[in-house]
Amino acid sequence: MSPTDGPRPPASEEESGPTALNGEDARRAQRALLERPEISIRTRIIAVFLILFVLCSGMTVAAVVLISSFESRIVFLERAGSYSFEIEEARRNEKNFFLYGTGLPEALASANLALNYLERDSTRVREVVGRVGLEEMIRSLERYTTLLRQLLAVEGVDIDVGRQEIEVALRTEGAQLLQSAQEMIERERTSVSSTLHTSRVVAFGFLAFMLLTMVLFGSYVIRAVLKPLSRFNEYVGRIGTGNFQPIKPARRYRDEFSRLAIAFNQTILELQNRQEQLLQSGKMAAVGTLTSGIAHELNNPLNNIGLTVEALMDDFDEISDQDKRRMLSQAYTQVERAGATVRNLLDFTRKGRSIFARFQVGNAVGTARRLVSNEARLAGVNWNVRLPEDLPEIRGHPHDLQQVFLNLFLNAIQAMPEGGELGVGADVVDGKWVRVEVADSGPGIPPEHLPQIFDPFFTTKDPGLGTGLGLSVSHGIIEEHGGRIEVTSDPGEGTTFSVYLPVAGES
Repeated sequence: MSPTDGPRPPASEEESGPTALNGEDARRAQRALLERPEISIRTRIIAVFLILFVLCSGMTVAAVVLISSFESRIVFLERAGSYSFEIEEARRNEKNFFLYGTGLPEALASANLALNYLERDSTRVREVVGRVGLEEMIRSLERYTTLLRQLLAVEGVDIDVGRQEIEVALRTEGAQLLQSAQEMIERERTSVSSTLHTSRVVAFGFLAFMLLTMVLFGSYVIRAVLKPLSRFNEYVGRIGTGNFQPIKPARRYRDEFSRLAIAFNQTILELQNRQEQLLQSGKMAAVGTLTSGIAHELNNPLNNIGLTVEALMDDFDEISDQDKRRMLSQAYTQVERAGATVRNLLDFTRKGRSIFARFQVGNAVGTARRLVSNEARLAGVNWNVRLPEDLPEIRGHPHDLQQVFLNLFLNAIQAMPEGGELGVGADVVDGKWVRVEVADSGPGIPPEHLPQIFDPFFTTKDPGLGTGLGLSVSHGIIEEHGGRIEVTSDPGEGTTFSVYLPVAGES
C-alpha cells in the first residue's frame, strides 16, 4: 500500500464496500448483515472476564502449591537440623568419653535418636541426597552405633590395640556422619533458596503476563467497541460529503453495531434516492473539468508537432536529412504523447485484460524517457540515470509500465519549470522486488496533499493544466502488477516516487 493511502483502521464488524451505484447494493448489504450469526459485544466482554478469572484462579492454585512445597521444605530443614544436632551431641559425648571417661551412653542415645530421625524422614532425605546417599548415611550411622556399643562393652578395660582401632574407626565414622548431615542441610537450604527465587520469578512473570494479557484484552475491547464507534463517525462524515457507499459485513458474526449498520444503510438508501439528480449535476461538472484538462494535455503535443512541421516547411531545403529525420521523430514522439493522454483516460474509464510477459524494467523506463526527452530539454531538466544492466526480469505488460514511468517523468518535469535534475535509479530489494525511483529537485508536495495525490481527478496544478488522472492510473497499473508505489516529499527538497515490482519467478 502506498503511504499516501493513509493508515487504515483494522477491520471492525462492518467495512465500506464498493461505491454504491444504486439502491440494490445497499439492499444486498442489508441482507448480508442480517444473514450472519449473532455474537453480541456483551457476550464477548463476559468471555474476556471469564478468561481473566480462570487465569487468576490458575495462578492462585499454583501459588498454593508453591507455598505448600516451601512449607514442607522448611519443616524438613528443621528436622535435618535436629538430626545434625543429635550427631553433634553424639560426637561431643564421644569426645567426653575419651577425655574424661563419661558420656558414652548419652552418645549412644543421641546416635539412636539420629537414626530414628533419618528413618522417619527417609523419603524426603532420599529426594535430597538420592537413594545411594540415604543408604550410605544409614549404614554409616549403624556402623557408628555399633562401634559405640563395642566401646561400651570394653569400658573399664585398659587401652589396648583393639580399643584404639575402635576409637580411630569411631572418629572416622563420626566425622563422615557430621559431614553428610551438613551436606544434606546445605542441599536443602539451596533447594529452599531456589524455591524462593522461583516464587519471585513466577510472581513477577505472572505480573508481566497479566499486564500483557490486560493490554491484549484492552485492545480487543477497544477494537470491539471504540474502533467501530470511530468508524461509524467516519461513515457519518462520509455520508455528509455525498459518498453513499453501503456498509458491508467484514466478519462472520454480527453484534450491536450490525444493527446500527443496518440503520445506516437504510438511511443511505433514502439519501441516495433523493440525491440522484444532484449526482447527475456533479457528474456533468466533473466532465467539464476533465474536458478542460484533456484539451490542455492534447494541446501541448499538438503545438510541438505544429512547430516542428512549420520549421520543416520553412527550412526544408537547408535542413540536412539527419535533422529532418530527427525532427520527424520528435513529431512522432508528440503523436505518441497525444495518444498516451487518450489512453490515460481510457485506462481510467475502462479496465482491460493485459497479457503479461517477462521483460527488463529498464526497457520500459528507457522508452518512457525517450518520449519525454524533448520536453525535458525545453524545460532545462538534466537527467541522472542509474539503471544496472543486471536487474532481474519482472512479469508484466511493457506498455502499461511505460505509461506509469511516462506519467512520473512528466510530473517531475512539470514540477521543475525553471529547470533542475531528474534522477532515475533502480535496485533489488530483499531479492523479491525491483525498485525504480524517480526523484525530482522541485518544490516538493505539501504534507496535506500527500494522502490525496493518487485520488482520481486530484491535482495541485493550476486549473486547466492537469486532469489528475496520471497518478491514479499509475497506481492502478502498479497494483495490477502485484506491486506498490510510494512517495516521499519534503517542501523545498523535491519529491521521490518509488515503484516496487515483484521479480518474475521461475517459469
